[in-house]
Amino acid sequence: MTKVTTHQAEEDARNDQILIYVDGRIVPKAQAMVSVYDSGFMLGDGVWEGLRLYDGNWAFADEHLDRLFEAAKAIDLDIGKTRDQVMTALLDTQKANNMTTDAHARLMVTRGVKHRPFQHPGLSRSGPTFVIIMEHSKPKIPRPITLATVPHMRGLPMTQDPKLNSHSKLNCILACIAAEKAGADEALMLDVHGFVNTTNACNFFIVKKGQVWTSTGDYCMNGITRQKVIDLCRANDIPVFERNFSLVDTYSADEAFLTGTFGAQTPVGRIDGRTIGTGELGPMTERLRGLYKKLVANA
Repeated sequence: MTKVTTHQAEEDARNDQILIYVDGRIVPKAQAMVSVYDSGFMLGDGVWEGLRLYDGNWAFADEHLDRLFEAAKAIDLDIGKTRDQVMTALLDTQKANNMTTDAHARLMVTRGVKHRPFQHPGLSRSGPTFVIIMEHSKPKIPRPITLATVPHMRGLPMTQDPKLNSHSKLNCILACIAAEKAGADEALMLDVHGFVNTTNACNFFIVKKGQVWTSTGDYCMNGITRQKVIDLCRANDIPVFERNFSLVDTYSADEAFLTGTFGAQTPVGRIDGRTIGTGELGPMTERLRGLYKKLVANA
Protein backbone atom coordinates (compact mmCIF):
# COMPACT_ATOMS: atom_id res chain seq x y z
CA MET A 1 0.00 0.00 0.00
CA THR A 2 1.32 3.44 -0.94
CA LYS A 3 2.56 5.49 2.02
CA VAL A 4 0.27 8.37 2.93
CA THR A 5 0.56 11.09 5.59
CA THR A 6 -1.95 13.62 6.86
CA HIS A 7 0.29 16.44 5.58
CA GLN A 8 0.83 15.05 2.10
CA ALA A 9 0.75 17.74 -0.60
CA GLU A 10 1.13 18.11 -4.32
CA GLU A 11 4.72 18.61 -5.44
CA ASP A 12 5.26 22.28 -6.28
CA ALA A 13 8.51 23.41 -7.90
CA ARG A 14 7.92 26.96 -6.64
CA ASN A 15 8.86 25.79 -3.15
CA ASP A 16 12.49 25.52 -4.27
CA GLN A 17 12.56 29.31 -4.52
CA ILE A 18 10.55 30.36 -1.47
CA LEU A 19 11.62 33.20 0.79
CA ILE A 20 11.68 32.66 4.54
CA TYR A 21 11.31 35.15 7.37
CA VAL A 22 14.13 34.94 9.92
CA ASP A 23 14.27 37.52 12.71
CA GLY A 24 13.11 40.48 10.66
CA ARG A 25 14.77 39.52 7.38
CA ILE A 26 13.15 37.74 4.44
CA VAL A 27 15.80 35.59 2.79
CA PRO A 28 16.11 32.80 0.19
CA LYS A 29 15.53 29.28 1.45
CA ALA A 30 19.22 28.36 1.23
CA GLN A 31 20.14 31.32 3.44
CA ALA A 32 17.47 30.74 6.11
CA MET A 33 19.53 29.51 9.04
CA VAL A 34 19.61 29.65 12.83
CA SER A 35 22.48 29.07 15.24
CA VAL A 36 23.41 25.57 16.43
CA TYR A 37 23.19 27.22 19.87
CA ASP A 38 19.54 28.08 19.34
CA SER A 39 17.41 26.77 22.21
CA GLY A 40 14.88 25.34 19.75
CA PHE A 41 17.56 23.27 18.02
CA MET A 42 19.20 22.18 21.25
CA LEU A 43 16.19 21.48 23.46
CA GLY A 44 12.96 21.97 21.53
CA ASP A 45 12.42 25.08 23.67
CA GLY A 46 9.83 26.99 21.72
CA VAL A 47 6.28 27.14 20.39
CA TRP A 48 4.82 27.27 16.90
CA GLU A 49 1.60 27.79 15.00
CA GLY A 50 0.38 26.70 11.57
CA LEU A 51 -1.91 28.82 9.40
CA ARG A 52 -3.50 28.22 6.02
CA LEU A 53 -4.08 30.69 3.19
CA TYR A 54 -7.38 30.42 1.29
CA ASP A 55 -8.15 32.92 -1.47
CA GLY A 56 -6.04 35.67 0.02
CA ASN A 57 -7.22 35.12 3.59
CA TRP A 58 -5.33 33.50 6.45
CA ALA A 59 -8.15 31.40 7.87
CA PHE A 60 -9.00 32.04 11.53
CA ALA A 61 -5.80 34.06 12.00
CA ASP A 62 -7.04 35.71 15.22
CA GLU A 63 -7.56 32.33 16.89
CA HIS A 64 -4.18 31.08 15.74
CA LEU A 65 -2.44 34.16 17.10
CA ASP A 66 -4.37 33.83 20.36
CA ARG A 67 -3.02 30.31 20.72
CA LEU A 68 0.53 31.33 19.82
CA PHE A 69 0.64 34.08 22.44
CA GLU A 70 -1.06 31.92 25.08
CA ALA A 71 1.49 29.15 24.50
CA ALA A 72 4.38 31.60 24.71
CA LYS A 73 3.06 32.99 27.98
CA ALA A 74 2.64 29.47 29.36
CA ILE A 75 6.35 28.73 28.84
CA ASP A 76 7.37 32.25 29.97
CA LEU A 77 8.66 33.19 26.51
CA ASP A 78 8.53 36.79 25.31
CA ILE A 79 7.83 36.67 21.57
CA GLY A 80 9.31 40.14 21.24
CA LYS A 81 6.52 41.29 18.94
CA THR A 82 2.98 42.53 19.28
CA ARG A 83 0.11 40.70 17.58
CA ASP A 84 0.05 43.36 14.88
CA GLN A 85 3.78 42.95 14.28
CA VAL A 86 3.42 39.16 13.98
CA MET A 87 0.59 39.62 11.49
CA THR A 88 2.64 42.17 9.55
CA ALA A 89 5.55 39.71 9.36
CA LEU A 90 3.15 37.04 8.05
CA LEU A 91 1.69 39.36 5.40
CA ASP A 92 5.13 40.65 4.37
CA THR A 93 6.33 37.07 3.87
CA GLN A 94 3.20 36.26 1.87
CA LYS A 95 3.74 39.31 -0.34
CA ALA A 96 7.43 38.51 -0.86
CA ASN A 97 6.46 35.03 -2.03
CA ASN A 98 3.57 36.29 -4.18
CA MET A 99 1.18 33.78 -2.59
CA THR A 100 -2.57 34.16 -2.93
CA THR A 101 -4.06 30.78 -2.00
CA ASP A 102 -3.20 27.16 -1.15
CA ALA A 103 -0.27 28.14 1.06
CA HIS A 104 0.71 26.97 4.52
CA ALA A 105 2.69 29.03 7.02
CA ARG A 106 4.54 27.73 10.04
CA LEU A 107 5.35 30.41 12.63
CA MET A 108 8.09 29.29 15.01
CA VAL A 109 9.37 31.10 18.10
CA THR A 110 12.17 29.80 20.31
CA ARG A 111 13.84 31.19 23.41
CA GLY A 112 16.76 32.20 21.23
CA VAL A 113 20.50 31.61 21.10
CA LYS A 114 22.10 30.13 24.19
CA HIS A 115 25.30 31.35 25.81
CA ARG A 116 26.34 27.76 26.61
CA PRO A 117 24.87 24.40 25.48
CA PHE A 118 22.86 23.57 28.58
CA GLN A 119 19.25 23.50 29.71
CA HIS A 120 18.73 26.52 31.96
CA PRO A 121 16.56 29.14 30.20
CA GLY A 122 18.74 31.89 31.65
CA LEU A 123 21.45 30.77 29.23
CA SER A 124 19.31 32.04 26.34
CA ARG A 125 20.70 35.56 26.24
CA SER A 126 20.02 36.42 22.61
CA GLY A 127 16.47 36.00 21.54
CA PRO A 128 13.84 35.18 20.82
CA THR A 129 14.30 33.55 17.42
CA PHE A 130 11.30 34.11 15.15
CA VAL A 131 10.91 32.24 11.85
CA ILE A 132 8.12 31.95 9.28
CA ILE A 133 8.28 29.16 6.70
CA MET A 134 5.65 29.64 4.00
CA GLU A 135 5.12 27.06 1.26
CA HIS A 136 2.84 26.55 -1.69
CA SER A 137 0.88 23.61 -0.37
CA LYS A 138 -2.22 21.91 -1.74
CA PRO A 139 -3.28 18.75 0.13
CA LYS A 140 -3.12 15.59 -1.97
CA ILE A 141 -4.15 12.51 -0.06
CA PRO A 142 -4.88 9.71 -2.56
CA ARG A 143 -6.79 7.45 -0.16
CA PRO A 144 -8.15 7.42 3.39
CA ILE A 145 -5.56 7.32 6.17
CA THR A 146 -4.83 4.08 8.04
CA LEU A 147 -4.12 4.20 11.77
CA ALA A 148 -2.59 1.85 14.32
CA THR A 149 -3.05 2.17 18.07
CA VAL A 150 0.25 2.73 19.87
CA PRO A 151 1.27 2.73 23.56
CA HIS A 152 2.56 6.31 23.46
CA MET A 153 0.49 9.09 25.04
CA ARG A 154 0.36 12.69 23.84
CA GLY A 155 1.26 14.11 27.26
CA LEU A 156 -0.19 14.97 30.64
CA PRO A 157 -0.96 18.45 31.99
CA MET A 158 1.69 18.12 34.71
CA THR A 159 4.42 16.94 32.35
CA GLN A 160 4.18 18.32 28.82
CA ASP A 161 0.67 19.67 28.40
CA PRO A 162 -0.61 18.56 24.97
CA LYS A 163 -2.50 21.84 24.62
CA LEU A 164 0.86 23.50 23.89
CA ASN A 165 2.11 23.57 20.30
CA SER A 166 5.60 22.88 21.61
CA HIS A 167 8.66 22.31 19.46
CA SER A 168 9.24 19.19 21.59
CA LYS A 169 7.39 16.55 19.52
CA LEU A 170 9.49 13.45 20.21
CA ASN A 171 6.61 11.54 21.81
CA CYS A 172 4.48 12.11 18.70
CA ILE A 173 7.36 11.15 16.41
CA LEU A 174 7.90 7.92 18.36
CA ALA A 175 4.15 7.22 18.10
CA CYS A 176 4.29 7.73 14.33
CA ILE A 177 7.30 5.42 14.05
CA ALA A 178 5.47 2.73 16.04
CA ALA A 179 2.45 3.05 13.72
CA GLU A 180 4.63 2.76 10.63
CA LYS A 181 6.30 -0.35 12.06
CA ALA A 182 2.78 -1.78 12.43
CA GLY A 183 2.07 -1.07 8.76
CA ALA A 184 -0.15 2.00 9.23
CA ASP A 185 0.20 5.59 8.07
CA GLU A 186 -0.03 7.27 11.45
CA ALA A 187 -0.72 6.60 15.11
CA LEU A 188 -3.92 6.56 17.14
CA MET A 189 -3.03 7.52 20.71
CA LEU A 190 -5.02 6.75 23.86
CA ASP A 191 -5.26 8.91 26.97
CA VAL A 192 -4.04 7.99 30.45
CA HIS A 193 -7.35 6.20 31.14
CA GLY A 194 -7.22 4.13 27.96
CA PHE A 195 -9.84 6.12 26.06
CA VAL A 196 -9.31 7.14 22.44
CA ASN A 197 -7.59 10.52 22.38
CA THR A 198 -5.88 11.84 19.25
CA THR A 199 -3.42 10.92 16.53
CA ASN A 200 0.23 11.88 16.48
CA ALA A 201 -0.56 14.84 14.20
CA CYS A 202 -4.31 15.58 14.21
CA ASN A 203 -7.52 15.49 16.23
CA PHE A 204 -9.68 12.40 15.80
CA PHE A 205 -13.43 11.99 15.29
CA ILE A 206 -15.79 9.08 14.72
CA VAL A 207 -19.36 8.97 13.41
CA LYS A 208 -21.86 6.54 14.93
CA LYS A 209 -25.51 6.37 13.87
CA GLY A 210 -25.58 9.99 12.79
CA GLN A 211 -23.71 11.27 15.83
CA VAL A 212 -20.24 12.82 15.75
CA TRP A 213 -17.90 11.92 18.63
CA THR A 214 -14.49 13.24 19.62
CA SER A 215 -12.46 12.99 22.81
CA THR A 216 -13.07 15.22 25.82
CA GLY A 217 -10.11 17.39 24.85
CA ASP A 218 -8.53 16.96 28.28
CA TYR A 219 -5.40 15.22 26.94
CA CYS A 220 -4.99 16.50 23.39
CA MET A 221 -4.31 19.64 21.43
CA ASN A 222 -7.63 21.46 21.27
CA GLY A 223 -7.29 22.19 17.59
CA ILE A 224 -8.91 25.19 15.96
CA THR A 225 -10.26 23.03 13.12
CA ARG A 226 -11.52 20.57 15.75
CA GLN A 227 -13.53 23.35 17.39
CA LYS A 228 -14.83 24.59 14.04
CA VAL A 229 -16.19 21.10 13.28
CA ILE A 230 -17.88 20.94 16.69
CA ASP A 231 -19.38 24.41 16.13
CA LEU A 232 -20.58 23.46 12.63
CA CYS A 233 -22.27 20.36 13.98
CA ARG A 234 -24.10 22.40 16.61
CA ALA A 235 -25.13 25.04 14.08
CA ASN A 236 -26.48 22.44 11.66
CA ASP A 237 -28.37 20.18 14.08
CA ILE A 238 -25.81 17.39 13.89
CA PRO A 239 -25.50 15.65 17.28
CA VAL A 240 -21.92 16.08 18.49
CA PHE A 241 -20.30 14.86 21.71
CA GLU A 242 -16.98 15.51 23.42
CA ARG A 243 -16.81 12.33 25.45
CA ASN A 244 -14.79 9.34 26.57
CA PHE A 245 -15.01 6.40 24.18
CA SER A 246 -12.99 3.25 23.69
CA LEU A 247 -11.45 1.29 20.86
CA VAL A 248 -14.51 -0.98 20.94
CA ASP A 249 -16.64 2.05 20.06
CA THR A 250 -14.14 3.10 17.43
CA TYR A 251 -13.89 -0.19 15.55
CA SER A 252 -17.67 -0.25 15.06
CA ALA A 253 -17.91 3.36 13.88
CA ASP A 254 -19.63 4.19 10.60
CA GLU A 255 -16.95 6.74 9.73
CA ALA A 256 -13.77 8.21 11.15
CA PHE A 257 -11.90 11.35 10.20
CA LEU A 258 -9.09 13.63 11.31
CA THR A 259 -9.06 17.41 11.64
CA GLY A 260 -6.20 19.84 11.30
CA THR A 261 -5.25 23.19 9.79
CA PHE A 262 -3.51 21.57 6.82
CA GLY A 263 -5.93 18.85 5.72
CA ALA A 264 -9.17 20.20 7.25
CA GLN A 265 -11.13 16.91 7.38
CA THR A 266 -9.20 13.79 6.35
CA PRO A 267 -11.04 10.44 6.12
CA VAL A 268 -9.75 7.37 7.96
CA GLY A 269 -10.25 4.01 6.25
CA ARG A 270 -8.73 1.43 8.59
CA ILE A 271 -7.73 1.26 12.25
CA ASP A 272 -5.71 -1.65 13.63
CA GLY A 273 -6.50 -3.67 10.53
CA ARG A 274 -10.27 -3.12 10.84
CA THR A 275 -12.13 -1.37 8.04
CA ILE A 276 -14.11 1.59 9.35
CA GLY A 277 -17.51 1.80 7.65
CA THR A 278 -16.95 1.33 3.93
CA GLY A 279 -13.29 2.27 4.25
CA GLU A 280 -13.89 5.33 2.10
CA LEU A 281 -14.95 8.95 2.60
CA GLY A 282 -18.28 8.80 4.44
CA PRO A 283 -21.35 11.00 3.93
CA MET A 284 -21.00 12.82 7.26
CA THR A 285 -17.34 13.60 6.67
CA GLU A 286 -18.21 14.82 3.18
CA ARG A 287 -20.99 17.01 4.55
CA LEU A 288 -18.72 18.53 7.18
CA ARG A 289 -16.09 19.20 4.51
CA GLY A 290 -18.66 21.18 2.55
CA LEU A 291 -19.79 23.13 5.60
CA TYR A 292 -16.19 23.89 6.54
CA LYS A 293 -15.37 25.15 3.03
CA LYS A 294 -18.32 27.54 3.24
CA LEU A 295 -17.20 28.69 6.68
CA VAL A 296 -13.67 29.44 5.41
CA ALA A 297 -15.01 31.23 2.34
CA ASN A 298 -17.17 33.49 4.52
CA ALA A 299 -14.57 34.08 7.25
